[in-house]
Amino acid sequence: MPETRDSRTPHAPSPDLVQVVLGECSPADADTVFNVLRAHFTSDRGSDAPRQTGEECPAVWTGGFLAAHTPDSVPGVLLAGSVTADLQGGPVAVARLRRTLESAFVVSAAGSVSGDQEVEVQLRLTGPERGAPPEDG
Repeated sequence: MPETRDSRTPHAPSPDLVQVVLGECSPADADTVFNVLRAHFTSDRGSDAPRQTGEECPAVWTGGFLAAHTPDSVPGVLLAGSVTADLQGGPVAVARLRRTLESAFVVSAAGSVSGDQEVEVQLRLTGPERGAPPEDG
């Protein structure tokens, strides 16, 4: 009997899986970005919020998201500062997740690398001129 996997879990190999790494930002802004993504895509992050540790090295936060669809437009969300977001995955899935980020934040491309079956994109996110403050979660 063939093995079946729940295609909705980010742990299953999938062309829709996008790995997201956030950095150069506050834990609150990282949480805001992940909350936007979790609201529209299945994630391996659960509801845990990024926390600042006592370490002096720069913190990064990671999560996997299944971008199997393109959600409707997302309302603008305010950030306290800017966030660097590295997206890695299949080209279609990365484009879907990027469109969601572009709906919620002001996004500028900081660089990209394309391969045969994967792309890597670095984005700089800032809050829109108008938007809602992040919801307390």
